Amino acid sequence: MLKRSFVISLAAASLLCGVHIRQAAAQAAPIIYPSGGQSLDQQAADEGACRSWAQQQTGMYPGQAAPGYYGAPQQQGAPVLGGAARGAAIGAVGGAIAGDAGKGAGMGAAMGATAGLFRKNQQRRQEANANEQAMAAYQADMGRYNQAFAACMQGRGYTVR
Repeated sequence: MLKRSFVISLAAASLLCGVHIRQAAAQAAPIIYPSGGQSLDQQAADEGACRSWAQQQTGMYPGQAAPGYYGAPQQQGAPVLGGAARGAAIGAVGGAIAGDAGKGAGMGAAMGATAGLFRKNQQRRQEANANEQAMAAYQADMGRYNQAFAACMQGRGYTVR
């Protein structure tokens, strides 16, 4: 049971951070086999040289975070509270004209909070779309980097999977 809840928590955390499991697997580095009798030291040297070359060719550094992926931190509740305050002020004025400023303020606050909530949800959707686009570009860059690295290693006599 503990293992199942851990897996569920991990999956939820990945989704909340915008990391899709299938995308993480798509950027897996190629696996290198020494097919020409290369020693471990030679393979390590060749891998270092090929990683450097792949970085120069693609501008991609595998250890870096996806650019723009996490987005800017947001102020929680600001659109809703701001909408409620604006709505209350407008409602109070309208209510005062009609003879009941308190009732008008309450109705205005409710309508303003609802409008703020709609704006906040729209902003979240826009941020999610931007994050998905940034992640797609990051995945494409990682794919090009992995192809360059694999080509270099194959050129040095390694089998690449």
